Amino acid sequence: AEHMVRSLETSAHAYVSTEVDYEAVERVRRATKDSFRAEEGVSLTFLPFVARALVDALAEFPLVNASMGEDADHIVVHGSINLGVAVDLDHEGLIVPVVHEVQDQRLRAIARNVADLAERARARHLTADEISGGTVTITNVGGTGSTFLLPVINQPQVMILSTDGVSRRPVVLTDGAGGESIAIRSMGNLTLGWDHRAFDGAYAAQFLARVRDIIETRDWSSEI
Repeated sequence: AEHMVRSLETSAHAYVSTEVDYEAVERVRRATKDSFRAEEGVSLTFLPFVARALVDALAEFPLVNASMGEDADHIVVHGSINLGVAVDLDHEGLIVPVVHEVQDQRLRAIARNVADLAERARARHLTADEISGGTVTITNVGGTGSTFLLPVINQPQVMILSTDGVSRRPVVLTDGAGGESIAIRSMGNLTLGWDHRAFDGAYAAQFLARVRDIIETRDWSSEI
């Protein structure tokens, strides 16, 4: 609680949100979820897809993977990406275990490591190294069906990404010739909270748009 209050007092919190078409992800999940669980021992959720897209987008927007310096006059851009994932401890607190060097991991490894850390976090079996050193954070409340969350930045990081619920609903699609049609798609929101001292709204919006584009257009079957 003290850490969160201090974060609000320290960082100039700002937010940007975007709607994401998860249809490409959902098709792969439906086709492979049973074999994935049999092979990896964990469920194939939306989270590792978002994490993988986040990692790739950070290569183009390095200021997001950064921390404010101790004197707040400069930004420390990190060479490695250490992904924190917020885990609820059965309503008795919140902890953020960290997947280190996530830039070197593909989707299967991310899914395994996130699930393992979350399970051991709830069992209170994490080591000190596994809850420290994070450079970016995802808070995943989508399983509750939420539509919009304004998360608090985990200091000294300069961002936090919220994943909200994915649901089937009708949307308008536009083809290459400009024609429109209505289709049922898997849609959800992503919300980026960032420290406005680190970068401005244009940079934040373009970064989040890049995450969205990767989720929507990547050939995810090659990752599985």
